[in-house]
Amino acid sequence: MLLAVAITAGGSTASLTEAARASTMSPAKPSSPGRCSEHVVDGVLPSWARAGFSDPRPVMHYELASHGDVVAILWAYPLLSPPPTTHNNKILWVSRVPTNGSPLLISAQRMIGSEAVRPAVPRQVVGGPGPSIINLPLAGCWRLDLRWSGHSDTVDLDYVANRGA
Repeated sequence: MLLAVAITAGGSTASLTEAARASTMSPAKPSSPGRCSEHVVDGVLPSWARAGFSDPRPVMHYELASHGDVVAILWAYPLLSPPPTTHNNKILWVSRVPTNGSPLLISAQRMIGSEAVRPAVPRQVVGGPGPSIINLPLAGCWRLDLRWSGHSDTVDLDYVANRGA
């Protein structure tokens, strides 16, 4: 099953060594080496991820991928499975590294600890990092392996059971 979203994406080459990366972050869960760990921040977006926002210092829920090459900006938090009827699990992917318009390929695997417990669920964002709807079939921690324009990174996101579904 593929999800294709038409977008226009641009890249940026700003440095990761900025105050926003260290100061305004409040991870939702502590890090556990070798385990599936979500690190969603409710804070000011990194400066390289702010293009298109009217506020010069937008505050959003977001997660920086493990290598810092892409950020997942969460328009709804928490992410829900199954998705609610009132809104989508929209994620805006912003690349810190240059992009060439190739698709963002996402391979999502549900994790328990460091073990994948479900086959990979493929997703695709046409045109590279940009807006997407990422609905996943079960609640739990999902490891998303991301590949685009010759780059790769990983992000772990927690999908909460939608009790109203």
